[in-house]
Amino acid sequence: MFTLNDILVMLPEIYMAGAACLLLLVDAFLRDEQRGATYWMAMLALLAAIYFVVYGQPRGTATAFDGMFVRDSMAEILKVFVLAATAIVFVLSRPYLRDRNLLIGEFYTLTIFAVLGLMLLVSAGNFVSLYLGLELYSLSAYALIAINRDSRLSSEAAIKYFVLSALASGLLLYGMSMVYGATGTLALDAIHRSAMTTAHPNLLRFGLVFLVVGIGFKFGAAPFHMWIPDVYEGAPTPVVAFISSAPKLAAFGMAWRLLQSGMGTMVGDWQVMLATLAVLSMAIGNVAAIAQSNLKRMLGYSTISHMGFLLLGLVGGSPGGYSAAMYYAISYALMSTASFGIILLLARAGFECEMIDDLKGLNRRSPWFAGMMAIAMFSLAGVPPLFGFFAKVLVLKAAIDAHMLWLAIVAIVFSIIGLFYYLRVVKVMYFDAPMEDAPPLQAKPDVSLRWILSANALALLALGLVSGPLLAWCQRAFSG
Repeated sequence: MFTLNDILVMLPEIYMAGAACLLLLVDAFLRDEQRGATYWMAMLALLAAIYFVVYGQPRGTATAFDGMFVRDSMAEILKVFVLAATAIVFVLSRPYLRDRNLLIGEFYTLTIFAVLGLMLLVSAGNFVSLYLGLELYSLSAYALIAINRDSRLSSEAAIKYFVLSALASGLLLYGMSMVYGATGTLALDAIHRSAMTTAHPNLLRFGLVFLVVGIGFKFGAAPFHMWIPDVYEGAPTPVVAFISSAPKLAAFGMAWRLLQSGMGTMVGDWQVMLATLAVLSMAIGNVAAIAQSNLKRMLGYSTISHMGFLLLGLVGGSPGGYSAAMYYAISYALMSTASFGIILLLARAGFECEMIDDLKGLNRRSPWFAGMMAIAMFSLAGVPPLFGFFAKVLVLKAAIDAHMLWLAIVAIVFSIIGLFYYLRVVKVMYFDAPMEDAPPLQAKPDVSLRWILSANALALLALGLVSGPLLAWCQRAFSG
């Protein structure tokens, strides 16, 4: 049985499901020259969904379907930025998709279904709804990675992601079954209450290990990172721009639901596990990125290292740590879209701009966009006063507040190591001569791409200089 209140609480998700189905139906009747309508319909769907998330809901925490779905401030913030990041990716990707005959309804429909899965994931109040959202995203991601059927690299990346994701999902399910066996419930709030009184504490800890493994895979944290470099290199750049941004926000929501809402009484157990994942991620990500010549692959290893920094906030196990981790997830999503946006801007039909050497002399060819890429790289490196710097300071503070000074010191060391490969990109753009066979820049790049990419990159500077409102919004989400 469900009530009208259940429908109203889930209105954004219900709307997104309807929009995806309508988009799929309309696209079936469009001719090739009318494919632009699919883009505008998808953009309208995302913008309307943001409205429903922010303004179409009552204030405070609400649940639906007997607690399986939770709407609270944390979910609201994450959904807004998931939708916003996806809208940015749609704008940045349009010229790239058009040049390669990939401007098709399947790209937008699959992405919206993936976003729907992410929205369900961050609002899950039960193992069942959490797994449903996770698999809805994953199944859509498999198809998106392989959407360019003419590319062997894309097909290979999709198969690798499918196999490893299926393995991680199996381990996550196994952990859920152990937790259910120990507590007798699938509801996260009931698990939280039962964890202290369970007669099977060792079984609960055993299940927790597998839950952390599932979280580590979805984050792309080491040693469960092996899919990220191959997927980043092989998948079409618009798909990578999406996978590297929106799902990382939802991964934080998933981790918070499982660890705090469900297993919060076992904070001492999962803190050590997350600290280990954080150190491995920062070490492997930063060291391996130094050896990369492929720009997308380098950004893939960069993602691994940044997920290590994000875990520092979760390790704190406190409201301050959670707000710092969410702030970091938001900052990384915006930094990632800006970085891949430059790659999309420079790509041409028959030219992917995937190597670091492809950026040689970019300052001579386009000083403005060289500056935008420099802002993105410096922000990823954590250079003040950019967005990424304050995000790193917050998660380092969270680790110190959790009495893990050693972890903060390790993070600082690897952050300094990470400066090398970010500065190398800047050096190539400003101090190297352009390659003789480098394709010329478009005389007039897509207007919407130029404006949105510039706004995205400048936002990294603006949010670094004025970080208070966003940080306060994140802190309010965990103040209750």
